[in-house]
Amino acid sequence: MSKRLAICTLFEGGYHYGVGPLVNSLYSSGFRGVIWAGYRGALPFWAQPVAETGGYAEFHVAEGCSIRFVPLDTTAHLTNYKPDFMLRVFETYAPDCEGLLYLDPDIIVSDSWRSFEEWIDCGVAVCEDVNSPFAAQHPRRVGWRRFYDKHGIRLQPKEPFYANGGFVGVRREDVAFLELWKRLQDCLWEAIGGAEYSGFVGDKNVTSQSDFPSCFDKTDQDVLNAAIEAVNEIPVSFGNKQAMGFETGKAILPHALGPDKPWKKSYLRDALCGSGLRAVDKEYWLHAGGPIRVFTPRQLRGKRMALKVAAVLGRFIRRG
Repeated sequence: MSKRLAICTLFEGGYHYGVGPLVNSLYSSGFRGVIWAGYRGALPFWAQPVAETGGYAEFHVAEGCSIRFVPLDTTAHLTNYKPDFMLRVFETYAPDCEGLLYLDPDIIVSDSWRSFEEWIDCGVAVCEDVNSPFAAQHPRRVGWRRFYDKHGIRLQPKEPFYANGGFVGVRREDVAFLELWKRLQDCLWEAIGGAEYSGFVGDKNVTSQSDFPSCFDKTDQDVLNAAIEAVNEIPVSFGNKQAMGFETGKAILPHALGPDKPWKKSYLRDALCGSGLRAVDKEYWLHAGGPIRVFTPRQLRGKRMALKVAAVLGRFIRRG
């Protein structure tokens, strides 16, 4: 039986170029429902017309699918705002939904929606990060425990898997996990002076603001994984590294890590430098054409042609 699940994401600036194809991929997968998009700045140029109502602007995507844009009034780095926004969606915007999936705007969905409906029944749904695993006594994990011990929160090592913060699925009955994640984040923000800090290049850095090791240099991910150690009664279901395209195999949620976003990449230049195509590059341009039209037909043809040429070049050129 189909569940009443909602989707949410967070974005600002040029990341709207990720939101459009993400929503297109969700629609193609079979998702029908509402995507709640928290944002700072201006609405995307492609989100017209919108209907203003109830504190959000609604954009009709296609039959049975819409995006509701929620303006955000927070100074936090948006990567650190995930549990707050998910709780807000659960409590305020979608009080009847049975579950909620958060996806970063640089992810594409390339599996059937039914598989995600089934996955969320297995527990809090997350995917292994490219840097996973970290052993139970790895300094990063020990650092989390030492820090949270001072705040009266006990972490207990479980599986060595380390979750990527780009995808989190939670059933309403497991909302306590989000509350715990937020509680652990609030402890960290109080210690380091605010939620503006992140591990991204060019952003404010945690390690320069604290006297403990770099165990929180990926703020949202590290605290997410600390929450996985802290939770007791709620199961956690890990997808492996293949899920996000970090290892060979079927990528169901290909994820564009780092600054090389598909909408920014020069595929021919990268191919000539020996850089191969990622699963997320292929899936992004597969879904970039609609129903949301982020690019002109000419732009779309040019990028798809560049992708094909880069794939051919990649057979002969390999980075040394």
